[in-house]
Amino acid sequence: MDEKKKQKANKEANEDTLYARIGGEAGVRQLVTLFYDNMEVIAEAKHVRSLHPADLTSSRLKLFQYFSGWFGGPPLYTDLYGHPRLRARHIHVPVKVADRDAWLKCLYSALETMSLGSDVHQDLLEKIVPMADHMRNVEEDPETS
Repeated sequence: MDEKKKQKANKEANEDTLYARIGGEAGVRQLVTLFYDNMEVIAEAKHVRSLHPADLTSSRLKLFQYFSGWFGGPPLYTDLYGHPRLRARHIHVPVKVADRDAWLKCLYSALETMSLGSDVHQDLLEKIVPMADHMRNVEEDPETS
């Protein structure tokens, strides 16, 4: 394949990523900003917020870097830190069903605020919700969770 065809194919493939569909760098930054802003004000997220440092600058940056690569954009997080190993990196934090749900509530609210097509919104949820559930690390009685 000649170089022009290869570049066109790469561009078309990149345009179909969640990263491109959410708006690239600006869209991912907006999602992360809204997400953490929500964590500050949504009452159900108070406990989840307390698990983070007082200054969210590093948390915001790392989530932006992670989402960028995970959504098909530049692999910023893995270039700096290697494989994410999300569950292992968060194992010191007890994550219950209620914590997962509060985290997701912040995300849902952020997505509702953004001007995304319903297909992009749904594709993001299909990717993120299972990851959020995977982060749970506290066994709970199904009747009490």
